[in-house]
Amino acid sequence: MTKIFKQLGRHWAACLAVVALLIVQAYCDLSLPDYTSKIVDTGIQQGGIESPVPDTVRSTTLQALELLMSEDDAALADEAYTDPDADGVRTLNPDADTAALENAFTTPDVVLYMAAAKNAATAAGTTDTVVPTAYDLDAVATQLAAASQAPGAREMLQSQLTDGLSQLDETVADSLSSQAMLLVALEYDAQGIAHDVQMSYLLRTGGQMLALTLLMVAVAVAVGFIASRVSAAIGRDLRRDVFRTVVGYSNAEIEKFSTASLITRTTNDIQQVQFVCVILLRMVAYAPILGIGGIMHVASGNTGLEWIIFVAVAALLALIAVLMNVAMPKFKQMQVLVDRLNLVSREILTGIMPIRAFSREEFEEKRFDRANTDLMKTQLFTNRTMVAMMPFMTLIMNGTSLLIVWFGGKAMDLGNMQVGEMIAFITYTMQIVMSFLMLSMVAVMLPRAGVAADRIDEVVKTPSTIHDPAAPKALPADGTHGVVAFHDVSFRYPGSDEDALEHISFTAKPGETTAIIGSTGCGKSTLLNLIPRFYDVTEGSVTIDGVDVREMTQAQLHDELGYVPQKGVLFSGTITSNLKFGGDHITDADAAQAAEIAQATEFISAKPEGFDSPIAQGGSNVSGGQKQRLSIARAIAKHPQIYLFDDSFSALDYKTDVALRRALKAKTDNATVIIVAQRISTVLHANQILVLDEGRIVGKGTHAQLMESCPAYQEIARSQLSQKELNLQKEGE
Repeated sequence: MTKIFKQLGRHWAACLAVVALLIVQAYCDLSLPDYTSKIVDTGIQQGGIESPVPDTVRSTTLQALELLMSEDDAALADEAYTDPDADGVRTLNPDADTAALENAFTTPDVVLYMAAAKNAATAAGTTDTVVPTAYDLDAVATQLAAASQAPGAREMLQSQLTDGLSQLDETVADSLSSQAMLLVALEYDAQGIAHDVQMSYLLRTGGQMLALTLLMVAVAVAVGFIASRVSAAIGRDLRRDVFRTVVGYSNAEIEKFSTASLITRTTNDIQQVQFVCVILLRMVAYAPILGIGGIMHVASGNTGLEWIIFVAVAALLALIAVLMNVAMPKFKQMQVLVDRLNLVSREILTGIMPIRAFSREEFEEKRFDRANTDLMKTQLFTNRTMVAMMPFMTLIMNGTSLLIVWFGGKAMDLGNMQVGEMIAFITYTMQIVMSFLMLSMVAVMLPRAGVAADRIDEVVKTPSTIHDPAAPKALPADGTHGVVAFHDVSFRYPGSDEDALEHISFTAKPGETTAIIGSTGCGKSTLLNLIPRFYDVTEGSVTIDGVDVREMTQAQLHDELGYVPQKGVLFSGTITSNLKFGGDHITDADAAQAAEIAQATEFISAKPEGFDSPIAQGGSNVSGGQKQRLSIARAIAKHPQIYLFDDSFSALDYKTDVALRRALKAKTDNATVIIVAQRISTVLHANQILVLDEGRIVGKGTHAQLMESCPAYQEIARSQLSQKELNLQKEGE
């Protein structure tokens, strides 16, 4: 986990921008339930009336209300409205003190409405509560206006007001403000503007909701865009770091991790980290903001249902803890099984021809099926765990909604909650639960991403055993160049108990060819690999012009070498791009000359596109001999001081072999040539032949000298050449 957050820390500015945008998104998300509550409670139930102070009021109604106020409140109310228009309607001044007016209007509104309701009941001849009409309001207002002319009328009305208030039950007394809205609605209805007022409120509030929604959508898009760019940049940086590290590995580190595992870590593991980074920015950062905001909104209310949220969250946390303990080990195992499947797939696809030749298709299918089935079972287990979580999550969420509706209904019955408040409470509760649900989903994904991050970090933090010295030495500026010398060299592979090479000493000089021959597995290629530092010697030293190769930079060392591996390796591109692989300094003329020396011009010219002919991945569209000749030409085109040929003529026929070595001899007169070979014919004319046997030099000299003094060389010669050929060679000497 820390490694993933470390990667995010490299893009701290973008992460801060995401957090800021998420706060805006959470604000919009948390504001919408309040607007929903307003639309239900105020817009629908109260007809769009927000205050007990009417925006417009008829003069008769205002006079009736002022009679029910104190003298100070009546004066304040009279000053707050404009003069009557032609219809006798007065409009509230924009700069009026609304808070003071609400205190002045609330109780008179309630009393006047009750009086109108009582008048309606009397007219209907019933004692039940009857919804009054504008006619009833006008009748009561007229009665109050007439009564106000009598001496002591205000005192009498104030006494009636006190009596009226004493008749209100506790529920009505506690919600005077909402009851006062009924009078305002009745007044608007009398003016014929009730529908317009309601629609105006609904459109205004709905427009605000739409604006918040559009802002939330825009912010969500911006967050997704930034999160995607950050995760893509993290994936790019990780791939670059891993590739840069792996390119610097020696053969020992490559063998330690295996090629299949390195490919998996560079692709699948980095994709896991990249995906979880997007989730962290979009969900993990948003969930606590949304959850805390929802809790604050719920706590600010007075519903008495907060305990339901705590029950739901506790149930969620218990479920997550159980699932994490079950799924965590399987997530760690899954990456190992992916490595194994990639390894098996790579082996089968690489060795498809031997598999067919030995009719082992069925065996390899079973081997692949075992690896595939093991991965499938693990993935099924983890997926089933994830799937099992969803029904429980749904049960918790629906159970929470049921509890809110049950206890919220009781609160509404007691008058402690309105419908809109309950809807808003349900929405906030779902937001809180969903925030924990998002965290739980991420908690399931994080273990696998954490394993992937550890595997990537293991590659990046594994140092190469081959590295440049702190103070590199330069080759001498004057004198001969290309003298390769082994000084009592011994080498042991990492983890091995025995030396692969023991006490090797020889010198290869410029203008001469040094050949290394011996039985299979005697250490010929290993010896050659010590010169370019594919491995470092265990004891002794390898020097070029007197400078230990370990005291030179690898770039400087490799500039001196032209290396042709045992297995010809070509890269996708063209013939020209492969021949110029040694550097930008190689010209077209150099490439053409190298191809001619390597006896490759004939088959290149036969291709329709010549040197621009495409080379498929791995050189799969050319033969083994052609691939080997192009590999040799690639080394020649570089014009190195030292040529290293690791059994590089094995795929050539004898005629091509002879022609190539003859042309190569003319080209490399001033260079040091070291050849590892299996065929005696390849080394016959070498200036110096080293005979290896079980990692030791058992013979050194020319072909003629070794035929007289080295039994091991004689045995190799007799196994490859007839007695007649041996006699001819002897006579020629």
